[in-house]
Amino acid sequence: MAKPVCREPPDGGWGWMVVLAGFMKICLTFGIVRSFGVFFVQFIEHFDKSSSQVSWIGSILLATQQFGCPLGSIFGAHYGARPVVMVGGVFACLGMLTASFGQSLLHLYLSAGFLTGFGWALAFSPTVSMIAKYFKKRRALATGLAFTGVGISSFFFPPLFQLLIDVYGWRGALQIVSAMMLNLCVSGALLRPITLFEDLPVASAGHPDDGEKNTKCWGKVVSTLDLTLFLHRGFMVYNLSATLLAMGFFVPYIHLLAHGKDLGLSDYEVAFLMSATAIADTVARLFSGWVADFRLIRKIHMVFLWSLFTGISLVIIPTGRSYTSTMGLCIFYGFCAGGLPALLFATITDIVGIGRILNATGLFMVFMSIGSLLGPPLSGFLRDRTGNFALSFMTASGFIFAGCAVHLFSPGFFVRKSVLPGEEMAGPAGRSRKELDEEGPVLEKEATISDADLGRRLSWTVAETLESNF
Repeated sequence: MAKPVCREPPDGGWGWMVVLAGFMKICLTFGIVRSFGVFFVQFIEHFDKSSSQVSWIGSILLATQQFGCPLGSIFGAHYGARPVVMVGGVFACLGMLTASFGQSLLHLYLSAGFLTGFGWALAFSPTVSMIAKYFKKRRALATGLAFTGVGISSFFFPPLFQLLIDVYGWRGALQIVSAMMLNLCVSGALLRPITLFEDLPVASAGHPDDGEKNTKCWGKVVSTLDLTLFLHRGFMVYNLSATLLAMGFFVPYIHLLAHGKDLGLSDYEVAFLMSATAIADTVARLFSGWVADFRLIRKIHMVFLWSLFTGISLVIIPTGRSYTSTMGLCIFYGFCAGGLPALLFATITDIVGIGRILNATGLFMVFMSIGSLLGPPLSGFLRDRTGNFALSFMTASGFIFAGCAVHLFSPGFFVRKSVLPGEEMAGPAGRSRKELDEEGPVLEKEATISDADLGRRLSWTVAETLESNF
């Protein structure tokens, strides 16, 4: 039975169940990463290793998830989001389960790091891109609602994980976490497929040369991964900024609890530091998505402002010396950092268009993986050298400020229009907007307009929409 084709995202309906699936997915990935600092302390004591060595567990987990996201995009495009996300849940479960039997850090690198990270990679891109397909006017709010999973899970998970460790030990706690991972299969089952007009292929039978081109290996790679995105200046500037942001953004997720222990706080006090941070984080995610959909300012400018305040909040965290002052600073950090992730992913659609969101999300996560792989180990190394996390947090804020500054080089950051009507689009044999319009409406010319020209037409449509909105 053919699936119905929608001209516009429905902005509701089953889309809210897709948001629920995204919420569950975020809870079981980034929520666990942010709460994994409880296990970080246990691993240092059990394996008698340095902070930098143990930090590689979280770094490999994040980097594998992000670097593997293009695989999630490829498999999602070929087999659909639902089965891919469910298979990812099985891999994530197996990773945490085998980690519970680990006898060395290398074992944890391979299991909790690579295997679980691969499962998360399969689940991430299909879920986030599905939310973008179901929503247009309320896309930022929908993405923000899904990403509140980080804040809510971060409120409950640290005390829960500490309780599980106290009762069952860290091995038993990891086995329970592995069972929780199977709920990714439930979230995958909620991802009902939807087909938009932008997703439809355009009569390739009228272009016999296409078959010959697709037989070439490189042509298949470019087509599958949409590597032409690397020629998109705005997207590449955005990726560079994300790489620098990731080098600092994930440091508190892994080391904030260890920082609390260095201050002499009890196990449950440091666990509630993360819980309080999570409350502020959740409020910020809802607030930033709600404000973004009002379009008072452009999303790229909101990303710039939230990044700036996140860097400031990281600078002042080490100034807290007591439980009360540290709690207040962590709440401030949670609010500043919480509004950023949802905006980052909602803005990708504005940059590349809805038709390229699946591959763009995957490639975007690859660039973020570079920062998330290097940031936490560098933070742990600085802690080993200095004896505290003060310099680690300040260095992390420096990377965030650098990523914030890169946004200034984004096309159209200081001007209203990034693509002018009638301009030639980049690429070989590109035809102007005027030439395509003279051929008639898209629906009447499907047999004669090439995929590339349709892509250009859709890009202009997206650009005009952005110009009218912003």
